[in-house]
Amino acid sequence: MLDIKLIRKNPEKVKEGIKKKGFDEKLVDEILEIDKERREKIKVVEDLRAKINKISKIISKEKEKKEKYIKESKDISKKLEELEKELKEKEEKFNYLLSQLPNLPFDNVPVGKDENDNVVIREVGKIPQFDFPIKDYLEIGENLDLIDVKRAAKVSGTRFGYLKNEMVLLELALFRFALDTLMKEGFKPVLPPVMIKEQMAWGMGYLEQLDKEEAYYLEKDKLYLVGTSEQSIGPYFANETLKEEDLPIRFVAISTCFRREAGSYGKDTRGILRVHQFDKVEMFSFCHPEKSVEEHQFFLFLEEKLMQSLKIPYRVLEICTGDLGRPAAAKYDIEAWFPTQNRYRETHSTSNCTDFQARRLNIRYFDSKKKKLEFVHTINGTAFSQRPLLAILENYQQKDGSVKIPEVLHQYLPFKVIKKS
Repeated sequence: MLDIKLIRKNPEKVKEGIKKKGFDEKLVDEILEIDKERREKIKVVEDLRAKINKISKIISKEKEKKEKYIKESKDISKKLEELEKELKEKEEKFNYLLSQLPNLPFDNVPVGKDENDNVVIREVGKIPQFDFPIKDYLEIGENLDLIDVKRAAKVSGTRFGYLKNEMVLLELALFRFALDTLMKEGFKPVLPPVMIKEQMAWGMGYLEQLDKEEAYYLEKDKLYLVGTSEQSIGPYFANETLKEEDLPIRFVAISTCFRREAGSYGKDTRGILRVHQFDKVEMFSFCHPEKSVEEHQFFLFLEEKLMQSLKIPYRVLEICTGDLGRPAAAKYDIEAWFPTQNRYRETHSTSNCTDFQARRLNIRYFDSKKKKLEFVHTINGTAFSQRPLLAILENYQQKDGSVKIPEVLHQYLPFKVIKKS
């Protein structure tokens, strides 16, 4: 949620920012209009309340005119009741419209319409060359009894898969490697809930963007299944005031994630690259506003460090304004190389959401310089999901059908090669 003071003070800047994200700038005018009406109504309501208080004091002193003042007070109270109802309606409309605004992109974010306008910053690693016919991750996974999508389809439907045998241990090794790396950087490990209240889902700023078609919603319980553990870690300090000296507070969370993939009809229907349920290690930081850009770069550095440790070729993209999503002011993606697709595929993202989520969730700290409460900034980023497992299968495949394990994971596993038993 944006600060209404910013919208009042600089509406043109706000219009320019939301337009870059593909939103209708008329929404700003609607907000300013309802804000004006709301503030006028507040003034009238406050004046009437003050008048009633004044009459109450007069009644206690002038007993002779008591009946006259009582009648006047009742008339004002009746009018006040009507105005308070109107004010409530104005407040609800105002808050609704305000919640429809996306976060403003930073000025240096590349302007673009969609993912086709994202900017490649760098490519890292040497593309592997093979002297034998290569197989994709699903064929490898099925040949080595690591992935079973056929039985998953029988049990759960499309876009599900079983991870089996060495693949299970490989995922746990990957996640343990991420934990060990990030805990050294001050991240606190968490296993969070995967169901969150409606208000908390709204606070993270995703409901307006994804709506109920994308998220799994439990109608009876009024709970959402998280699409990423960011959505349950972000509200952790909701309605709390943090200590400035404690910032940044960094969490690394492991959770199962759930997504309908409503907007991906026909995309990646084969295999388990795009599924309804997957496991993920997520980084999250509550940080000082003056440090959020630096913290965001630190998250990107950590993501690259993890990928470089696996020695899988990847590229870094700076996400354009039209592909940022509602909460983010800046975002980077990392895409790993998939040899059989002859292309890079997304494995990581990291976003700076500034105070957008903290404002909605009311997470603040006391600023020692300004001597007042301010909203923290929030940063999120992928450590590892299951997708790098698939990239390992393809990039480390051998001529005999086996798959080598990245050296950095050897310490976590009882094997260095996955081969047919």
